[in-house]
Amino acid sequence: MRKSAQRQPVCHAASGKSNAASDGKNKGDVDVLMIGGGIMSATLGTYLQQLEPDWRIGMVERLDDVAEESSNGWNNAGTGHAALAEMNYTPMNSDGTVAIGKAVEINEAFQISRQFWAYQVQQGVLSHPRSFITSVPHMSFVWGEEHVNFLKKRYAALQKNTLFRDMEYSENPEQIKRWIPLIMEGRDAHQRVAATRSEMGTDVNFGEITRQLIASLKKSAGFSLQNHHEVRDIKRDRDGMWRVTLSDLKNSGRKQTLRARYIFIGAGGAALTLLQASGIPEAKDYAGFPVGGEFLVTDNPEVVNRHLAKVYGKAEVGAPPMSVPHLDTRTLDGKQVLLFGPFASFSTRYLKQGSLWDMFGSMTPSNVLPMAQVGLNNFNLVKYLVGQVMLTDDDRHRALQAYLPQANKEDWRRVKAGQRVQIIKKEAGKGGVLKLGTEVVTSQDGTISALLGASPGASTAAHIMLELMKKVFAEKMATPAWQSTLKTMIPSLGQSLNGNVAATEKVLAETSRLLQLAYTPPVAANDEAQQAGSTAMGK
Repeated sequence: MRKSAQRQPVCHAASGKSNAASDGKNKGDVDVLMIGGGIMSATLGTYLQQLEPDWRIGMVERLDDVAEESSNGWNNAGTGHAALAEMNYTPMNSDGTVAIGKAVEINEAFQISRQFWAYQVQQGVLSHPRSFITSVPHMSFVWGEEHVNFLKKRYAALQKNTLFRDMEYSENPEQIKRWIPLIMEGRDAHQRVAATRSEMGTDVNFGEITRQLIASLKKSAGFSLQNHHEVRDIKRDRDGMWRVTLSDLKNSGRKQTLRARYIFIGAGGAALTLLQASGIPEAKDYAGFPVGGEFLVTDNPEVVNRHLAKVYGKAEVGAPPMSVPHLDTRTLDGKQVLLFGPFASFSTRYLKQGSLWDMFGSMTPSNVLPMAQVGLNNFNLVKYLVGQVMLTDDDRHRALQAYLPQANKEDWRRVKAGQRVQIIKKEAGKGGVLKLGTEVVTSQDGTISALLGASPGASTAAHIMLELMKKVFAEKMATPAWQSTLKTMIPSLGQSLNGNVAATEKVLAETSRLLQLAYTPPVAANDEAQQAGSTAMGK
């Protein structure tokens, strides 16, 4: 590991400069405070500890352990989101073509995460790759004339792209049955079906990655973790430092304060209310709409062992992106299971272990109207959520049988997944707009930032935290020292893999080797044609 440069003089956070480091005079001060013990904070902390070993880094988590909310393996789908199967990332344009720009963007971001994790394996920070990532084919599966035609167009647009070269397509029921036998058994033989398949897919336990990264962070004397501490207030001191008030939930709520030059809020659904507590004007543009999820799960070996894939279908009209139906092979707690869902649920909580007052507590005079506008302008979403809440167990089983015709109800049980908060953003001339995906919100001076939103989140954490550091530590990011270390972590940093077959194959081969993933270089009939076609990313 590279030695850090000599510690530089203290600069007040109010200056907005990013070369500050703690002078050691105030034991309660930290250079960077991360609120929330999930995959985002763990990733940012790992970057910073390896870039600046002398910095003091603090982490605060309200629960007794880290990775117990959205990052927990049971609280998300575990899909290594690379847009290989998720059809909501490739919408249909008004002219009938399929737009693949978002899919390419997400796949590029996931390759950053793969490289970051592979480097941490090399450094001994992450151990036993199969404890947190395994190869699982990613598939799209549809039936009916309209959906089959869409999938065929999607495949045609994607398979010319460098990042999706291994994708296969079939409308042959016998071929699809060889890929996913349980989905085809008992299905109407006259039903028109189609599927795509990519062997580059993965199943990821983000909770395990989080725990291992934080366990490594804890080995440093400059890192501190405070569990069962909840942030109650965030205020700016006159010297530019942020003063954070904590409540010790295991000690009668005893108050404690600490000061930080930089704050990152990676607290899942709670990030919005904490950002609002800081008082920065940027927070006034946002509101949140909570959406929960439930899955059906089976661990019956006779079922689990006959399905090895993550199979994504088409979402219902109005469904948020996290609610796209899928039948997933998962490896959780060392055991292989199948999950089907998610089924949306509604609660006013912003966290699975949050308060029923969360949504109401985030309402302010500046965001109440945008929230109402989103409700009025997204009737299909409201209708979808109401319908989901009204589902019975028989309804859920029928939904499962659409994908698994011979599913036995007794084999499946219902589990509650994580809670997510969709972003509502106030935009000039539009009012409240429901935003999909994730968004980093940063104060003008860069000293406080938060991650809002949901999928593809965890899968692209390494990329998202790089983008955050470009905003917050702009001067440091431009230095040869940081660039050199980051290039060691992420060899493709600064270049696009899209359109570069050689670079793509090199990244996939090396990360597959280090992460113990299956990898067979795709055989392209005409790589030159694919190179040229990769620029046609849709509108």
